[in-house]
Amino acid sequence: MDGWTAPSAIERELYGAKCRGDWGAYLDALARARLFLAQPRARADAEPGSVRFFPTPRGALVVQTAGTLPAPTPETVYESQGLGWFAKVWTPADPAHLAVNPGTPCEAYLTTTPADLARWRAHAEAAPSFGLPPGGVHALFTGGPLHGAVAHGLAVGAHMAVSNGEFWNALAYHGNGYGRQRARLRDSWDITDREGWLHTLEQLLTARVVSPVWEYALRVRRVLASDFAGPVDTEHWRHAAEAALRRSAELSAEPRLTPDGVTLARPRPGAEVEGEIAGVRRLIGRIARYEQRFRADGLLPEDGWVRSVEAWDIGRASQMARWGLGARYGDLEEAERGVLRAGEAARRTYRSWEEFSAGYALGRCLHFDEEAFGEWYTGALATHLTLTTDPAGPWRNIPWR
Repeated sequence: MDGWTAPSAIERELYGAKCRGDWGAYLDALARARLFLAQPRARADAEPGSVRFFPTPRGALVVQTAGTLPAPTPETVYESQGLGWFAKVWTPADPAHLAVNPGTPCEAYLTTTPADLARWRAHAEAAPSFGLPPGGVHALFTGGPLHGAVAHGLAVGAHMAVSNGEFWNALAYHGNGYGRQRARLRDSWDITDREGWLHTLEQLLTARVVSPVWEYALRVRRVLASDFAGPVDTEHWRHAAEAALRRSAELSAEPRLTPDGVTLARPRPGAEVEGEIAGVRRLIGRIARYEQRFRADGLLPEDGWVRSVEAWDIGRASQMARWGLGARYGDLEEAERGVLRAGEAARRTYRSWEEFSAGYALGRCLHFDEEAFGEWYTGALATHLTLTTDPAGPWRNIPWR
């Protein structure tokens, strides 16, 4: 079809192979793609982990690739499998055709004889990967915003989209399927219902999941940098943080006048205060060493430093808004509001995509890496470099403000 814009690179590859009549290439592309089957949500909830075939009246089983999926609805969900799985489970009683993306220019009706199933299996076994490969910028060319406020909020979550191999601009989110999305929220976030999702989303949007100690240390330096209009020496930073903690401990021991009268506060144990001070001093050294590595690797400019680690929460909030939709804990309007709030929160704290990314990377490293400079660090660095250099990526095409 002249002038047709494929929703994503997946459908573009299928369409190109079909136009050439190269069905081997078509099956190669299909073997690398997740194939989604519609399932009644009530059945999916009643029989989690199972997938049933619901053929059309004309005897075909419809599957869709990720770019052709409709917006999520409360009643219908989608589960994904690979071509090799279909070849393995197909029986003679199953439909005579597998209908791929029917109604689109890249559609195909594949016969399901034993020879066909063997061919599917061979293509699946030869496929170098399955699903969108992580580490690259994947976008919806149609069906997902590429510019504007919603696109900005979606791009705030691009660190995770790139590392997870997902469309960065998929607001109408299905992820890798309904069951897998629910499992992700349950296993990684202990979210099993709408209330849990809403609570976690709000905590992330207001940056209350990230450690307040990390943010305290960085806030002390921000104040110093503002006061002295220049770089802050690490020992000066440590001394200022220690002095502020000691003063806070002294104030907590002073009597206070409240509407109920004078309240006598109890002084905090000295060992507790000294422990906090020692911990913050260690943390400042740890941050300084990460920033030194960031500068060496191009994650920060030569004189750069991290303003805040709130990006670690805000970036995850942009994704959490969509994850809740994929799990049907929220609807499309709620996901959009969450994404927009994530974009607004990021702009309040940071001044550029690069600043935001450095804050996200530091939060991720402080949480996971323990100064090993292992895959938690190298992954964040690779994603940062990809997003800041890819000419087709969101950070090169969407203004920060």
